[in-house]
Amino acid sequence: MSDSAAVTLNEGTRIGWIGTGVMGSSMCGHLLAKGYKVWAYNRSADKLRCVIEKGAIACSSPKEVAENSDIVFTIVGFPSDVREVIMGASGVLAGLKDGGILIDHTTSEPSLAKEIATAAAAKNIRSLDAPVSGGDIGASEARLSIMIGGDESTVETVRPLLQAYGTNIQYLGGPGSGQHTKMVNQILIANGLLGVCEGLLYGYKAGLDLENVIRAVGSGAAGSWQINNLGPRIIVRNFDPGFFIEHFIKDMGIALDEAKRMNLALPGLSLVHQFYVALTAHGHGRLGTQALALALENLNNVQISKKAPSS
Repeated sequence: MSDSAAVTLNEGTRIGWIGTGVMGSSMCGHLLAKGYKVWAYNRSADKLRCVIEKGAIACSSPKEVAENSDIVFTIVGFPSDVREVIMGASGVLAGLKDGGILIDHTTSEPSLAKEIATAAAAKNIRSLDAPVSGGDIGASEARLSIMIGGDESTVETVRPLLQAYGTNIQYLGGPGSGQHTKMVNQILIANGLLGVCEGLLYGYKAGLDLENVIRAVGSGAAGSWQINNLGPRIIVRNFDPGFFIEHFIKDMGIALDEAKRMNLALPGLSLVHQFYVALTAHGHGRLGTQALALALENLNNVQISKKAPSS
C-alpha cells in the first residue's frame, strides 16, 4: 500500500454503504448520525428509504457507491452476494480508487475473504473481513461485536468508524480470521439456542411462569444473550426476525463445511442445522432464529406460552 494513496479519516472522508437490511440500515444510520457523508446501495431499492431519509445518497450499483467513496462497507446475505457486489463487473473493486478501504461485515466463507483480500491488494486496496454479532438489537443500540481479519494497521485506521456501532472490536489475524471467529460464534449460538428452547419447553410442561423462570436463570450460570433477549420473545410467540433462519442456515452450512475440511465432527451443530432445515421446509425461513422453538414444539406436540395451564 502506497503511503501517499492510503486513506486517512477526517471530516471529508466519504463513506459507501452496501446492504440496508435488518442490521445494515441501523449500522449505516449510526455513521450518518456521526455526520459522515454516505453513498448507499441496496438491491431492493425500497429498503434504502430509511437511510436516504437520514441523509444518505442513493446509488444505482455497488460500483457507483465505490466511485464516490474512500471507504466502502458491505453487509449482504450470502457468499454469492458478497462475490457479486465486491468482485462483479459492477462491484466495489471495479470502482474503488487506489488506496481505498473495503470492509465486509457479511458472515461469509473464510476462503472468499482471502480471495477478496488478494484481489483488493492487486488494486492497492485494503480489505477487512469483519462479520458482526449482536443481531437487530445490537445494531440498533450500537453495541455490536465485530470480529476482524486482515491488516491490523487498517483496523486502527477505521476503528473510529466501527465504534459508531460496535463496542467489542477485536482483531483476530490475517484475511479470513474474522470469518473463522464468526463460525465459532455461530456454533455457540446454535447449541445455546437449542438449550434455551428445551429449557423453556421443560419449564412450560412443569407448570412454571416462564417470565419468572427467565428472571431466575438469566443472571446465573445459565444466563446468556439468548435466554435474556430471545427467551422473552419466544414465550410471547414473537418470531419476527432479528436474524433470518435462512441466513443462519447459510452460516451453519459454512461452519459444517469448514469443520469437514478440518476433519472435525460437530454433532450438536449438525442437529440444530437439521431442525432449521425442517423449519424452512415448513415455510419458516424468513422467521427469526428464535423460531427454533417451533421445531421443538412440533416434536413434542406442545405450544409454549408465558404461563402454563393449571394442572
